[in-house]
Amino acid sequence: MAGGITETGDPYSPFVGLVYMFNLIVGTGALTMPKAFAEAGWVVSLALICFLSFMSYMTTTFVIEAMAAANAQLRWKRREQEEVHESDSTSDYSDDDVVVRGRSEPETRPILSVRLTLSRVSTERSGGGYADHFDIVERVEMGQMASMFFNKVGVNMFYICIIVYLYGDLAIYAAAVPISLTEVVCGNHSCSAKGTKYNDTDACWGAVTRKDAYRVFLTIFTLMLGPFTFFSAQKTKYLQILTSLMRWIAFTMMIILALIRISKGTGQGHPPVANLSGVPNLFGVCVYSFMCQHSLPSLVTPISDKKRVGTLVLVDYTLILVFYVLLGFTAIFCFQGSLLHDMYTLNFTDDCDVLDVPVLRYFLGLFPVFTISTNFPIIAVTLRNNWKTLFHRDGGTYPWVVDRVVFPLITLAPPITVAFCTHNLESLVGITGAYAGTGIQYIVPALLVYYGRRHLGPVLGRDAVNKHCSPFRHNFWVGFVVLWATFCLMFVTANIILTDTKK
Repeated sequence: MAGGITETGDPYSPFVGLVYMFNLIVGTGALTMPKAFAEAGWVVSLALICFLSFMSYMTTTFVIEAMAAANAQLRWKRREQEEVHESDSTSDYSDDDVVVRGRSEPETRPILSVRLTLSRVSTERSGGGYADHFDIVERVEMGQMASMFFNKVGVNMFYICIIVYLYGDLAIYAAAVPISLTEVVCGNHSCSAKGTKYNDTDACWGAVTRKDAYRVFLTIFTLMLGPFTFFSAQKTKYLQILTSLMRWIAFTMMIILALIRISKGTGQGHPPVANLSGVPNLFGVCVYSFMCQHSLPSLVTPISDKKRVGTLVLVDYTLILVFYVLLGFTAIFCFQGSLLHDMYTLNFTDDCDVLDVPVLRYFLGLFPVFTISTNFPIIAVTLRNNWKTLFHRDGGTYPWVVDRVVFPLITLAPPITVAFCTHNLESLVGITGAYAGTGIQYIVPALLVYYGRRHLGPVLGRDAVNKHCSPFRHNFWVGFVVLWATFCLMFVTANIILTDTKK
């Protein structure tokens, strides 16, 4: 996520990039979407998810444009440094020289000289063709782009925002796994429950309540996966393939099973047309479920042919929107809204009328355990590294205790504490998406593309065109995104205050 410039890694085709983006976006948030749909009403849910899909697509194009702008700036700075070194070795400077030796900032050279430099860069030969200075050839993460285009306050605000989002992510993951294990172990797969919702005080085994069992599994989860926060963890190619395959099988199975039940006339769902009280939570869930902006540099840069990357992103968002609508609508018309679980997979594990194959019931029940457990260490290490970057000072190093103990502990302790206090996944996803998710998905991309355009405009001139420019190139759209995000934050906050006041 945040960090410096790294190698792009092995290239892959646009089709593979489309699949990777689909798998990144469709995750845990989708499992909480059906209940949010049921609470907000089917008309409101359809309208809101379509609009939020459009907004997320827009900001995704903003991030891609900012990536191209960042590559152009890096290429320009590199060329500037080369010219300074060449000038140092071939000539002496007079008192009238404009270029200050040893410096490479844009204000040290006249605009005409800079434009000539960029003209030379744009005609560099690369692989038999001509390289454009807006080619996305180096992976520049969002943190690096923030450092290039924002001031110090903006950079710190970005890191705080992404850290809060990652904390929410970890808390959701830490709660989802014990919930699934509790449902499996506490006998909810016996087919006798048929949609019954249990209380935390209900017995699991003997004198142990379901709440006690949840905390036992959370403790085991912490002890098994928490130590990865103190070291490094990386996904392997085969692990990605395995988890992606399981995700596709599980979601497809749930959609098909719900459609079969509805077609037989045994569906029990009668969702309301509209219920405005459910909108704030639905907003947070939808924002969380469309989140991918923070990982776009890692996804887009390795794509071998980026000529149609804009079309690829549009196709991906269209497919994901259709997928979410299918998942949500089949759920709310198949199950009673009051009986929908926070984790949608659990609705298929306690009623043999829905799924009477024990192996498949256990597969769906344990599906979040396998997929989420593989992601938890990766996100934890990413959060730890963001903490280090936020407090890093040039030339400084951290003491061993701070580096290896303090940072991992402040990474792991807060989300685990939250998971011990609550396992309400719908609220966790809603709050994470509504606040930190709004910043990462809306505000940061809008500001990156705005300041990226302002930063490179005087240098490149009006003739230079960013070939990865967003279709929403007018500044009106940037302002619209920021205003929309501000309105949403105010609306969600006011709703939470009113809800607490009524209670």
